[in-house]
Amino acid sequence: MALIYVVEDDKNIREIESFALKNAGYEIQGFVCAKDFYTAMLRQKPDLALLDVMLPDEDGLEIVRKLRSDRMTKHIPILMVTAKTTEIDKVKGLDMGADDYMTKPFGVMELISRVKALLRRSQIIPEEEVIQVGPVTMDQNKRKVSAYGKACELTYKEYELLHLLMQNAGIVISRDVILNRVWGTDYEGESRTIDMHIKTLRKKLKEAGAMIQTVRNVGYVFNEN
Repeated sequence: MALIYVVEDDKNIREIESFALKNAGYEIQGFVCAKDFYTAMLRQKPDLALLDVMLPDEDGLEIVRKLRSDRMTKHIPILMVTAKTTEIDKVKGLDMGADDYMTKPFGVMELISRVKALLRRSQIIPEEEVIQVGPVTMDQNKRKVSAYGKACELTYKEYELLHLLMQNAGIVISRDVILNRVWGTDYEGESRTIDMHIKTLRKKLKEAGAMIQTVRNVGYVFNEN
């Protein structure tokens, strides 16, 4: 049974999230603030963290930054929940290392769907091989990516998205296939999520980001420059 930490200062929302996830078969621990969350992290690491952005003692984005900078917690899947709906706010969360985001209000079925998808992808064991396309190298055993010899810190979703594109270098991958392979068949979110992950992935790959090319009205292709 997967353990999920829910960090949300709004009691009603926290109870709704916890109740829905418990009914889906997960073990849940809820926290009102970052301090309590950090204390629990010292005792036991969760399989996934559900973080609100606006907390009384610390911004949820700062929590993400800290988790990603610690080798003991850097691979924990993070789903952020925010009342902010602008693209820049969502991109900021992804840039900090969140794997996915939801905006309030949301349905419990969508919440469960996204949690399932994140947990499924995080449990996949990387193959012991290296993929290289041009200046981009992906070490699947170490789950590390570099471009022009410089390390690129990617989130789970960014890594899986790049993995799919590099495995099929030169082949156009449709948006439907990307959603199915990276987010899972039960993902109910909008395909706009793909565009935002592509944007952050290009940014992290820097010059090599131009290798991810948009095929209008179809999807994306990873081409060597």
